[in-house]
Parts: sequence; C-alpha cells; structure tokens
Amino acid sequence: MNYQTKAIQTLRHPLSLVISAIALLTGSCTVPEPKLNEPIAAQPTTSAIATNNATNKAIDKKPTPTGFKKVTVVKDLERPWGMAWLPDGAILITERVGRVKILRNGLLEEIVIANIPNLFVSGQAGLMDISLHPDFEQNNWVYLTYSSGDFQSNHTSILRAKFDGKALVEPKVIFEVKPSKSGNQHFGSRIVWRPDQTMLVAIGDGGNPPLELNGELIRKQAQKLDSQLGKVLRLKDDGSIPSDNPFAKNTNANPAIWSYGHRNIQGLFADPLSQQVWSTEHGARGGDELNLIEAGKNYGWPVVSFSQEYIGGQISTETSRPDMVDPQLVWTPAIAPSGLMVYRGDRFPEWKGNLFAGGLVSKDVIRIKIEANKTAIQETIPIGQRVRDVRQGKDGFIYILTDEQAGQLIRLEPM
Repeated sequence: MNYQTKAIQTLRHPLSLVISAIALLTGSCTVPEPKLNEPIAAQPTTSAIATNNATNKAIDKKPTPTGFKKVTVVKDLERPWGMAWLPDGAILITERVGRVKILRNGLLEEIVIANIPNLFVSGQAGLMDISLHPDFEQNNWVYLTYSSGDFQSNHTSILRAKFDGKALVEPKVIFEVKPSKSGNQHFGSRIVWRPDQTMLVAIGDGGNPPLELNGELIRKQAQKLDSQLGKVLRLKDDGSIPSDNPFAKNTNANPAIWSYGHRNIQGLFADPLSQQVWSTEHGARGGDELNLIEAGKNYGWPVVSFSQEYIGGQISTETSRPDMVDPQLVWTPAIAPSGLMVYRGDRFPEWKGNLFAGGLVSKDVIRIKIEANKTAIQETIPIGQRVRDVRQGKDGFIYILTDEQAGQLIRLEPM
C-alpha cells in the first residue's frame, strides 16, 4: 500500500461532506478491516492548503527517505479515546464507555477506577482524554476528562486521581466547565501541559444547530468571554485558575480562558522544545483547521469560517478578519481531526519536528512538515479505521488509537 494522494482544498464536494458529517455526528461508520503488519513504501503526495493569510497555495513535493510498517499492538478496544505512558513504559488507555486499561509487558488489563462521578456516555460524550502530571514520578497524579451529567444538562469535567500501580484511587473532580449545556456533542477535550506545570484544556462550543443556549445558537458561546464553551482553558494542577491568564483582570471575562473562538478541538499538543501549542479543530461541512494557539487570541468561530452548514449554505460569508487568527491549514472535505503531536523521536529521524494529525473520517494520519511556522509538506499515512489519537511512545515509535467498536492500538515502525 502506498501513500494515498489527498486533495486538501477550499473547494467543497457536497456528497463527500455529507457522508463525512454523518460519520462525525453519529460516531460510527463501516470500514474495511485493515491488513495487519503491512509494510508501506512511503511516497510523496501533493496537496493544496489554506495558509495563515487564508489563501491557497500548492505545496512542494518531498520524498520520504524511508518506509515503515504498521504493527497492531492491541485489538478489541471499545471506542478508545486517549493514551498516556507511565515511566516504566506501560500505556494507560481510556475507553469512552468509562474504562481505563493498562498495556504492560504485552498484557492488557482493566484498571479499577474508584469513581467517575455522574459519567454521561452518549454520542460524543463519555470518558475522553488522559494525561499524567509532569511530576508523576513524585505524586502519581493522573488526569481524566469526561462528560458529566445527562442529556438535558451536561458539561466537561476534569478528574484527578492517584495511580497506585493497580488502580486509580482518591478521585477528585477539580474542575467543571460552565455553563452546562444539553445534547451529546462537542466536549473537546484534550489536556496538555505547559513548562510552568499549568495545563491547557480544550473545550468544545457545545454542539450544532438547532441546539441553543439562552435563546441563541449554542455555537455563539465560542465568542462570549463570560463562557468557557468554545475555548482553550489554562488551569493549575489543582484546577484553580492562574492569576496571569490573559483575561484574569477583565471583569467581563472568565479568568480561565486562554484562547477563544474554537468549535471543537480534539487535537492539542504543547511542544516542549519550541514551546508552541498546536491544535486541530473540527469544522462543520469542511473547514477543519490546524491552528497555532497563542494566549488571548480569537480564532474566529463562528464569525469567520471555511465551514458550511450541514443542511447547506455558508455559516459565515467571511473567512478572515484582521482581529482574528487565521488557520495555518484548512481541510475541505473534512478529515474530522482528532489526535495531534510533534514528533521528537529518533526512530524516524527524517520526521523530527513534523506534525502528525489523526483523521476520523479520512481514516488516516497526516504528516505535516512545518517551516518557519508555515505548512510546507503534507503526506497521508493510510490506517483504514477512524483515528482518534496519535502519540509518540517512550520508545520513539508512533502509536495510533482507532475509534471503533473494536478499536486498535497500532504502532508505526521503520521497515
């Protein structure tokens, strides 16, 4: 199997977008069973991108020097969502239905969780991301994001617990997103850590039309500074709010906000080397975005967007404003991005510094080379299943979680 050429255009294809939207909203689609441990010869692909000035340009071709193979590490995970590496190399994996499993020495076991208060599992709702405290070896703290409540009233919550080697104990909800909303869409909710040991947490805008809050479409919450919906939040490790957040001294804004104008970020990565924060964000019908996140900035949703309504028509006539940040890259048709990382390992030296973005609808991983904060090259790695998360393991390999009823953990290795 070779790299597949992917057209990434601002021209929209209605039929493919309808199919993509249905798959994204229902959280399910039928896919062929991939061949396991299949070698792949890496070859270049050509794409068109929307750059940070919202114009299109063709990107350069560049061959990848080496090939790689896909190795299926684990099968039959039920809708896995996030993963985190313990110091000993074991992997903690969340399943959206409310389970945490551990892969250690080739064996997969379920971890006992003392309690996940008021867990809500429906549609996109459930147990989501998992992250270790930067000082995990001293405090054993593990952080989980999940949907709390019921269909009529719910929100994203952050749970902190201690891992004692066999179970997650002493659970404590340290943060609950406000306001609460209804429905089962757009919760976010990735966690990444800054060098100062504060965390950034991505929170969705609440859902699609006709869902409303206070008499207007809920997606408008993304532009409201008194709401935590449609935001990236910055918190301390105990869930409290840092006093130096960009809106902390604004009496009309919520002090937890780090950035705003987001639809639904499910890929977030804080690069410890460059200290840049990258995100991938779901559009509606097309208009998925790659963004470079900076404190206090407005990323436009839904005032500016490349997306269209699911029922047809433009969400906005504008794709750019001088007081809002343009995306680094736009995908139309939608890939439904989830999972994001910058590769810093030694197993694929030619990929160092490249971004890797998972695609739920596109069922692939997209490698993106960045030069001077601009996207320069894109290549697709076909997976054949909905990609929910992409991470670099402690061993330097690339690990991929697939969001299926019988999901898989797949490892990319050099050939």
